[in-house]
Amino acid sequence: MSRSRTCEICGAALITRPHGGRPARYCSNACRQRALRQRLAARNARRPQQASAAAPPATPGTAPSPDRALPSSLDSFVGRRQELSRLRELLRSTRLLTLTGAGGVGKTRLALEFARGLPNRYARVDLVELDSLQDSALLTQSVAAALGVGERAGRTGVDGLVRAIGEATRLLVLDNCEHLAEPCAQLVATLLGRCPRLRVLATSREPLRVPGETVFRVGELSVPSAGAGDDVAALLRTDAVRLFVDRATSSSPGFSLHRGNGRLVAEICRRLDGLTLAVELAARHAGTLAPGDILAGLDDQLSQLDLLTGGSRTGPRRHSGLAAAVDWSHRLLDPAEQAVFRRLAVLVGGFDVAAARTVCVGGGIGPGQVRGILCALEAKSLIVRLPGDEAPTRFRQLSAIRAYAMDRLRASGEVPATLRRALAWLTELADRGCGDVVADQASSPLMAERDNLASVLACATGHGAAAQVRLTLGLARVHYQQEQPSAARALLTGLLRGADGRALGGEIPALAARAACQQADLPASLRLGEQAVELERLRHDPAGLANALDARAAARLCREEFTEAVADLRECLEVLASVGTPQDIAWCTHHLAWALLQAGGELEADELMSRCLPVLREHAPWPRTAAALHTAGAVRLALGQLKSAEALFAEVLRITPGASFHSLYPVEGLALVAAESGDMRRALRLYEASVRARRLLDTEPEASWRRRTEEAAERARTVLSPAERDAAVVGARGLHGERLVAYALRTRDGAAVHGRAAALPIADERSRLTAREFMVVELVAEGLTNRKIADQLGLSVHTVATHLDKVRDKLGLRSRTQIALWAADENRKVWFRDIRHATPEG
Repeated sequence: MSRSRTCEICGAALITRPHGGRPARYCSNACRQRALRQRLAARNARRPQQASAAAPPATPGTAPSPDRALPSSLDSFVGRRQELSRLRELLRSTRLLTLTGAGGVGKTRLALEFARGLPNRYARVDLVELDSLQDSALLTQSVAAALGVGERAGRTGVDGLVRAIGEATRLLVLDNCEHLAEPCAQLVATLLGRCPRLRVLATSREPLRVPGETVFRVGELSVPSAGAGDDVAALLRTDAVRLFVDRATSSSPGFSLHRGNGRLVAEICRRLDGLTLAVELAARHAGTLAPGDILAGLDDQLSQLDLLTGGSRTGPRRHSGLAAAVDWSHRLLDPAEQAVFRRLAVLVGGFDVAAARTVCVGGGIGPGQVRGILCALEAKSLIVRLPGDEAPTRFRQLSAIRAYAMDRLRASGEVPATLRRALAWLTELADRGCGDVVADQASSPLMAERDNLASVLACATGHGAAAQVRLTLGLARVHYQQEQPSAARALLTGLLRGADGRALGGEIPALAARAACQQADLPASLRLGEQAVELERLRHDPAGLANALDARAAARLCREEFTEAVADLRECLEVLASVGTPQDIAWCTHHLAWALLQAGGELEADELMSRCLPVLREHAPWPRTAAALHTAGAVRLALGQLKSAEALFAEVLRITPGASFHSLYPVEGLALVAAESGDMRRALRLYEASVRARRLLDTEPEASWRRRTEEAAERARTVLSPAERDAAVVGARGLHGERLVAYALRTRDGAAVHGRAAALPIADERSRLTAREFMVVELVAEGLTNRKIADQLGLSVHTVATHLDKVRDKLGLRSRTQIALWAADENRKVWFRDIRHATPEG
């Protein structure tokens, strides 16, 4: 016989045996611990508060539990899942964790959300808000008041805090330390030194620089990529869009994200760099302005800051608008830092130290000071370092911060002088790229400065006509090299109409001819090529004539006038023989070889490539080397030397970035090799994969090359059975990026690559969890409590809890339910069985 009772916490059924003993009150150790915490909370609530008379009144909305003295949030917390997981991991290994970042990036909200989700091993979590405290002498008293610590006779403020904290496991959250960085650092160092189980979580726009401090930089919210389109599900996978929709819905309950406004919302979030406060402020206008009008307001530099206002009336004053948030940081700068900060606003595309030295000097600021000032601005989160370890290091101002800086620059009256210095810097960069005869096809330092170049040219009208013409040509050249011929021709048309461009001879029409080829405007390409050659013959400039002949040859190749193109390139080589460098001669020789290949002169083309390829391999940048290798491979393919052709195409593939259109030519070359070798399934799969990739990159090959690959694909379709054709097309869908390169290079079997695609994420997860963590996860999925898991595995409850914390951090999961659902995946059940069989008992 037994009688039924229920758990006092969760109400689950309990079984009481008739042979006596104290009856059970709880179903598990988890419920027992929860009951203990409730009794402690009730006991603490009955204790009289010992706050001093100077203590401020309780913040409305604070949590009722005394061990979590944190304000309740009135709106939802969006995103930041990875950041929360990383912070949990960091707080285990450090006692001082400082969240830094730009004003309005969301440091305070992230810190509070993180603190609310901490495990109950912390006896107390206290928040001290410092934004309204201006007198550093009152810091200790403010912290004591927030903690409810009163003064005692003969005891200093710090001593009182140390005595109150003692050896308890506590977390102290210090919010907004930047304007009191030094006194905060001293107080934190003292408390951590004397309270062995205290941990401090600080938010600041710059690190506190205390020994043992771990700095976590809070970045901007994720934003959609430029090519994300209007797919609602894809857009909502980014935190910035989800935040915009959440806040816009609060402001206007009828608002929704759909294909009609998806692109506009995505562009708003991109324009604001995912800066949390800026996105929230923009979204609040959704009740009165359509997304298109909000975006138009952001495009207007004069009204952008006015649009980003209207923050919460009950929140901190610094969050009332974006200008207020940035102004809070700006006031903490010294005069030299303020001057550099505002002058950087003209560099909209980012900058390195050399650019800042040129643009920001003057007014008592020398070049030697700029590096240190940049480091100070980066530490104070007013500029951000761009990702990557390549030298030189680049920085940028977030667009909303740059709008404030430009406002300060206008107020200072320094705009004309700053633009003149920027123009001089860009001119010096353009002059560095003047060594190549065919400059249109050579890499230029201006490539990395496209946005700066366009912005400075738009603003610097009337500052040196000759320099502006040279830089406009440089910008058009960058557009051409980035396959933006419409933008290039728009700039070049203006230069061709003006009188100032005549000093450049045939450079302008030569580049215009090449851009017209990109657009397949064949009549214009030849007309402009003829104009370039005519101008250079009158100017008697051999280097200019060589460039013009090369441009006209390109136009004739596009028109499939191969004999005339060969003649132009032979003359170009003759001219270069007296004035060109070995690299220039090798590059023109490669062009002649390609033209000869189209004209049926494979043998001469092969001889020319054997002369120029070693020079280009050794000295040319990778795009030129890749083009030459492709030509050599195509020549060997035409000669029937398939093994040699395959090796050359594979070499191209190894030196080109996978995301570049340059990598598609060797893939297509390898498809042709496969077709000539009789491997039609491989040929069709490579062709279909290349077609899909070109569609995504929106790029087309030359007409003659496209025809050849299409003919090979059609032959393959004719030879293969319908089932084989379908298999090749389906297999091509899984070939992109590294998988496509691996298949093309035969480094892995194509079917294996395709077949393992679905298993890759699981394999990655498996490598992240230990065998013991898998066993704990499996038991969680079965519904066991931590006590029962500990009993079954022979572990302590604390060890089980630690394993689960690590699982949450590694997998980005936040609850036992999510862990159980993750473990329920059918594919994972297989490797749970593998773990059990491979792991010894105990």
